[in-house]
Amino acid sequence: MPSYTAPIKDMQFILHDVLNISGHDITGYDELDTDYTAAILGEAGKMATEVLTPLNVVGDTQGCRMENGVVYTPDGFKEAFEQVKEGGWPGVDMPEEYGGMNLPYIMNTAVGEMFSSANQAFTMYQGLTHGAASAILAHGSDEQKDTYLPKMVSCDWTGTMNLTEPHCGTDLGLMRTKAELQDDGSYKITGQKIFISAGEHDMADNIIHLVLGKITGGPEGIKGVSLFIVPKFLVNEDGSLGARNGVSCGKIEEKMGIHGNSTCVMNYDEATGYLLGDAHKGMRAMFTMMNEARLGVGMQGLAQAEVAFQNALEYAKDRLQGRDVTGVKNPDGPADPLIVHPDIRRNLMEQKSFAEGGRAFLLWGSALIDRAHRNSDKDADGLISLLTPVIKGFLTDKGYDMTVQAQQIYGGHGYIEEWGMSQFTRDARIAMIYEGANGVQALDLVGRKLAQDGGKHVMAFFDLVKTFCKENADIEGMDEFIAPLKAASKDLQAAGMYFMQEGMKNPNNALSGSYDFMHLFGHTCLGLMWGMMAKASLKALADGTSDPDFHNTKLATGRFYMQRTLPMTATHLARIQSGADPVMALDVANF
Repeated sequence: MPSYTAPIKDMQFILHDVLNISGHDITGYDELDTDYTAAILGEAGKMATEVLTPLNVVGDTQGCRMENGVVYTPDGFKEAFEQVKEGGWPGVDMPEEYGGMNLPYIMNTAVGEMFSSANQAFTMYQGLTHGAASAILAHGSDEQKDTYLPKMVSCDWTGTMNLTEPHCGTDLGLMRTKAELQDDGSYKITGQKIFISAGEHDMADNIIHLVLGKITGGPEGIKGVSLFIVPKFLVNEDGSLGARNGVSCGKIEEKMGIHGNSTCVMNYDEATGYLLGDAHKGMRAMFTMMNEARLGVGMQGLAQAEVAFQNALEYAKDRLQGRDVTGVKNPDGPADPLIVHPDIRRNLMEQKSFAEGGRAFLLWGSALIDRAHRNSDKDADGLISLLTPVIKGFLTDKGYDMTVQAQQIYGGHGYIEEWGMSQFTRDARIAMIYEGANGVQALDLVGRKLAQDGGKHVMAFFDLVKTFCKENADIEGMDEFIAPLKAASKDLQAAGMYFMQEGMKNPNNALSGSYDFMHLFGHTCLGLMWGMMAKASLKALADGTSDPDFHNTKLATGRFYMQRTLPMTATHLARIQSGADPVMALDVANF
């Protein structure tokens, strides 16, 4: 059975040595000293390793089942969910007035990575609840907050988001779910939604569905979409549960992965719903949940890459296969371990450098969210808005790639279910699709985010990189990081200029290069992260750290990324600058 060890040491390094969170001016960060974060991450790590990891294979092999309209989760899930609730983990960053810990979002991200690595399908139940609760917190009335949030923050009640319908996914303006206004101000919701994660299960007393629908007589298309709170059980004025609402699970979807999560077809038959936010402004409210979910999905890509890497590394150290071409390394055995071979090292270094760079990217992005929300910083909000499709698209694409590479280390055993590597690959695959397929993320990045506020935020990113390079150019040992980062940033700027010049002539010139641009941007971001981590490790070594091996390893891993991976920005730029002609050359009939 695969194992998992929470990467707490690396998280602490990023939080304190790289980001210096306790020295930030972000509200609440002054309380996040080393001992405090170590205590939180240590307890979360125990939960991940001891409780959630053993259930990962159980969830994959058993899946969820539906009997007489009731959905049952895999053995052990319900008991584990109670332990997660008792620890208060669903409410790490939620307000104290509703039962949360009120810690910064960055701590929720760190905990979430550990839980997702340990058991992605399980962690989705509380993750989706967190997103739904955030939407109610941002857009709900005081009465709605008081009614739903205390139970959702504790996960006594869980939550979902209901967007997709059988005939429409990304183009939500085509949805048919309708909402009829009632005399008491409520609505009757009728329609069908598909791919609803955690749509029905046996681990909570109530499930609070957030459902997109169109109010009868409202505007056509996306401008007529509203968001509704539709509880599984109606809630009485005293907070107790009332009658069963007109919502039911039609079936559980048969999926490639995340079998432990109940992905449902949900049927709404004149179910009672309550408007969340303003009428016909449902997308505004839903995007509170969607943007959070996209960051969470980016985290899932990283999390699966991390756990897959950990297991591949142990296998490479243990499995004997062939001899080192430079000389025998295991003279007492019939062969040397896999890890002596250069191509195995190349594979493992690609995984390690991605996982550590991606973790820094996620935590840095989470700090931007905290600055935006806790300090009301509009510039930080604009920058994380720009980076959200990069975090979601790049980290899930590359995270999936890394699980495949980890699987490759095992050879034929990687293809056999009992070794567990297949599950990491299958579970990671969905992250490239849900919460907006990665092609849509790329289109959003190029089509909307680059030009947002007159291009202010992408220029701020370029200035950030330029300033980092200038301020750290004279530090001994940093040139190996600064020079590649400068080159990557120039490639990113050249791609942006190409879009500005050629996109005006033919929009397809920009859109055909959008996917490459998302990856070019992602690599540049990880290059920046490796520059920041290198600076921190060089300082630690200069100051006489008690753990030089950790920091020398960090520097070697970063050099690998800068020398072997970051130059991919030039390839992405060349593809972008080839324009739309190679992409659009064929007539449809000739495909």
